[in-house]
Amino acid sequence: MAEKKDIEAFVAEQREALQGNSECGMSHYNLATGLLNLKQIEEAEKEFTEAIRCSPSLAEAYVQLGGIRLQRGDLDGCLECNQAAINARPRFAEGYGNIGFVHFQKGDIDKAITALEKAVNFNNMFIQAYTTLANAYLFKGMVDKSIETNLKALEIDASFPIAHNNLAICYLEKGEFDLAADHCDKAKALGYDVAPEILKEIDQHRK
Repeated sequence: MAEKKDIEAFVAEQREALQGNSECGMSHYNLATGLLNLKQIEEAEKEFTEAIRCSPSLAEAYVQLGGIRLQRGDLDGCLECNQAAINARPRFAEGYGNIGFVHFQKGDIDKAITALEKAVNFNNMFIQAYTTLANAYLFKGMVDKSIETNLKALEIDASFPIAHNNLAICYLEKGEFDLAADHCDKAKALGYDVAPEILKEIDQHRK
């Protein structure tokens, strides 16, 4: 596996760099990302923590730590790390996007919307934040706002299947069955696993 060898070589380079300068936050961060790719999670976690110790404003390291917490099912830990990321860099869209995602998972929809609106405001190409925001709007019954937000996601990438799936649900809610079927078909063609109840409802209305 050449790719694994490449990552191992990258990890070795970063370790060597740290021997010359053990207080370089970026080298700790790079080492941690390499270790993460090698699935050495605990060691990666230690290196991200070291990266933050050396460079407290390294918001990306907080986000990566949040991702590790999320993989462990620790939503509160993930939230804490991403809060630290936006404290370190106040306009850091990824941090706001992750905060919004966690609030959405926890059922705090209003908090999710607030964070996700900031995420797309700070980065208007943040497609995952648009689709999560669209889901949050739909959850609140703001169907037109959800449609508008999903369409913005498709302006960024017309082949983003989650947005097509979301639009199928939105148009079903509005009784616009042709549009619902069209976006459902696109989601399926792009490999998205559309929920059986959505497929059933759309099929009932196909002409």
